[in-house]
Amino acid sequence: MALPRTPVAAQNQPTLAQLRALIAVVDAGGFGEAAAELNASQSSLSEAVGKLEALAGRPLLRRSASGTVPTPAGLRAVAHARAAVQAAGDVLLAAQDDGELSGVLRISSFRSAATHLLPPVLAAFRRQHPAVTIRLLDGDRNRGDTGEQQVRSGQADLALVEGEAAAGLRLTPLFQDDYLFVAPASRGPHPVTVEELAGGPLLLSPRGNSCHQRIETHLLGLGVDTPGITEIEQDSVILGMVRHGLGVTVMPRLALLPVPDGLILLPLPAPLNRTMAVAALPHRAGLPLIRAFTAALVASLGPRPAEQFASQTLRVWN
Repeated sequence: MALPRTPVAAQNQPTLAQLRALIAVVDAGGFGEAAAELNASQSSLSEAVGKLEALAGRPLLRRSASGTVPTPAGLRAVAHARAAVQAAGDVLLAAQDDGELSGVLRISSFRSAATHLLPPVLAAFRRQHPAVTIRLLDGDRNRGDTGEQQVRSGQADLALVEGEAAAGLRLTPLFQDDYLFVAPASRGPHPVTVEELAGGPLLLSPRGNSCHQRIETHLLGLGVDTPGITEIEQDSVILGMVRHGLGVTVMPRLALLPVPDGLILLPLPAPLNRTMAVAALPHRAGLPLIRAFTAALVASLGPRPAEQFASQTLRVWN
């Protein structure tokens, strides 16, 4: 019995395996690294990418001193490759029943949320949906792509982000996180003044960090000059230096949990806060797996999450 012939048009279409190979090499920065990540051979990846380049009629990757990087055509192609591979997987995700979820859920988060907000939600979600594998990605701005960028590019399914709007994304608000003045406990609980903020020394996270940018803009609005800021990468190092009287800092409440001993936390002279939200692509937000985790995250915070976090710091300065 003769098999049906594949239409010529279909023969000229890339396969999902070829698209996945291109994505893997671009993300890993080389064929060897991608092969190790996928538990595949370099030759199979090279063959898949080669066939894809033949279909495209031009090189999609080139070797450089820093590794294998996409050509301009490859950059355009990999964006569509991510969307195609994601759409193929979404066919199966969309068909799932809400009570029997499975698959891989990739969540991008910055450090404070990943440390204090996500763990109990992840534990509860794993108990309810043991067939789901969750992978956490680093969404800190100063360490690479932001969570928003990772969701847009297809590298993440969800991202914990700051803000009330993000172009091309659907945001589900979670809570308002306020920024607090942090000083040695010996300072006492009297109100913080603009003069005290200006007197420094002020210890903050690096300038590429969104918190640094938000704090610096707020201080400038209060008339505080900021050239004397000392930038330190690790929050724990900043808090250790503050505890020993080497300066003061301003941090969001979520980043301060649990509150270290020897510190006092106080409101700023003028309030500063950030809106915490979970972001997804609009056309994917309704997929059962993404919808279920978003709902679990919202439910974990309770009806008044801001008060929940505030109760953990008030005891320090009462």
